Amino acid sequence: MRLLSIILITPALLFCSCSEPNQAESNTPAESPDSWNVQDVTPVDAQKLLADNKEVRVLDVRTPAEYAEGHIAGAVNVDFKAADFADKVDKLDKNTAYIVHCRSGKRSSGSLAILKDKGFGSIYHLNKGFNAWKDSGMLTAP
Repeated sequence: MRLLSIILITPALLFCSCSEPNQAESNTPAESPDSWNVQDVTPVDAQKLLADNKEVRVLDVRTPAEYAEGHIAGAVNVDFKAADFADKVDKLDKNTAYIVHCRSGKRSSGSLAILKDKGFGSIYHLNKGFNAWKDSGMLTAP
């Protein structure tokens, strides 16, 4: 009898412990769909965004040395590897849309969580970074 009770109760306990908590039970606040927006863009898409909307800015998260070798015209350079990266991006206008990039996409991908945490609204992530921009024949600033 005792074994039968264990056999019947165990699946019920597993079912209850594996179910998803509902929103009311969750400690994580729900985000509104409009509060955070990241879109991956190609170099062609990014160039069109810049041409069509003068309010869009470029955030280059490469090192200053990489930036000095060439960058997208008008880009703001904030080094993702710098200890004060979060503090520096926190000073940027959070209501401005940014095209974020690094050399190949790894650092800029890493920067997205920080940008979200700092309250940025609209972010475009340049697929494959500055390498793709150059490989697409897009103009660069010295």
